[in-house]
Amino acid sequence: MGSNPNVDPDRIMEKEHVIQDGMDISGHWNRMFEQRVIWDYTPELIDKVTEVEGGESFGWCYQCAQCIPVCPVDIVGDYGPRRIYRRVQTGEDLFESKDLWQCTTCMNCLRVCPKEVDMIKIMPAVRQEAILKGNVPEELQKAFENTFDYGNPLGESPKKRAAWLKGSDVNVPLMKEKKKADILWFVECYPSYHPRGIEASLALAKVLNILNVDFGILGAEEKCCCDSQRLAGEVGLFEEFAEHNIKTFKRYKVKDVLVTDPHALNAFRKEYPKYGAKFETIHYTTFLAPKMGELNLAKKLDHRVTFHDPCYLGRHNGEYDAPRDMLKAIPGIDLIEMGRCRENSYCCGGGGGGMWLDGFMADHVSERLSERRVEEAVETGADVLAVCCPYEVSRFEDAVKSTGNEGKLVVKDIIELVVESME
Repeated sequence: MGSNPNVDPDRIMEKEHVIQDGMDISGHWNRMFEQRVIWDYTPELIDKVTEVEGGESFGWCYQCAQCIPVCPVDIVGDYGPRRIYRRVQTGEDLFESKDLWQCTTCMNCLRVCPKEVDMIKIMPAVRQEAILKGNVPEELQKAFENTFDYGNPLGESPKKRAAWLKGSDVNVPLMKEKKKADILWFVECYPSYHPRGIEASLALAKVLNILNVDFGILGAEEKCCCDSQRLAGEVGLFEEFAEHNIKTFKRYKVKDVLVTDPHALNAFRKEYPKYGAKFETIHYTTFLAPKMGELNLAKKLDHRVTFHDPCYLGRHNGEYDAPRDMLKAIPGIDLIEMGRCRENSYCCGGGGGGMWLDGFMADHVSERLSERRVEEAVETGADVLAVCCPYEVSRFEDAVKSTGNEGKLVVKDIIELVVESME
């Protein structure tokens, strides 16, 4: 056998003459090596993560790599919990790493992890520590500052939170005037301020009125639910806003909350109860799906539609059927599923602070997650990409343009398709 230049000859053990059970294993046939010690491991950097409250499960990874094929960031980059663990194991400080900010907390890795390494806890915990030391991407910091100063990450005036109603003949009562309602509709930030979010909000308001739902909104009294900011590491901001919103809910004795945003659904169901909240929360698709028969859906739409499951409605909160039931109830719609759907749905890239990190992510991925998802939608032959999360309309519409698919694919909120059929 030829010599290996990477092996120290002094560490080779080899007997010149050996007969074992009648077999001649002399020379290199009995070659053994001294125990190889790996000196470049950095267990102290793993401990640095696991010692943070919430980061404990990081140390449970045994590098099976089942997370890698399902990680949406790895599909367009070089990422995933196993890769992160290995990098930390061999010298990377996660608290100062670019890897810290790429995770969208989509939860697909946790879905397949046999050791339950929970990035939805690990990443916010480490991010919180990094933020306290001033290590935060500039565009994310800007979103935090806007939220703190204006009550929303877009930096819009809190006094104009209900301005989306101006010029509309749709009746949307304010709780401060109505005082009491069966349902409080928590509109959230992008549906209140973003032009495409406003279109979906007006559509939902119209449907609620047609169904004679007794509801009201908070208007200027409403502040961001802050779930994405929490997952991006701004826990203090989340706590302050949670306390404000809970106090407002209690003032009106709210029992049932309707949300447009799956991120608000997640915050209200899983996090706000830790701060004393006692109310039930339902996403608008879950609320409307059983009521579709009460609407006059007279217009046949003749659309080939594919649906994108929002991570925080599907994997995080288990709702897959209601959006599809709504789409199937609309006359003329041919629903086509993408290859990655339901439990294995791809991520739009907006979760976990990703909504405000497109500039940062551009340096680390070959294309935006929203662009990859639009390409998957186009591959189905659909002419409409249906969504039910406020982050997605703007993200996917931008991606339709940047991928050169204008004229091939239109992005619509499900509630917009419902109203289109009613007209």
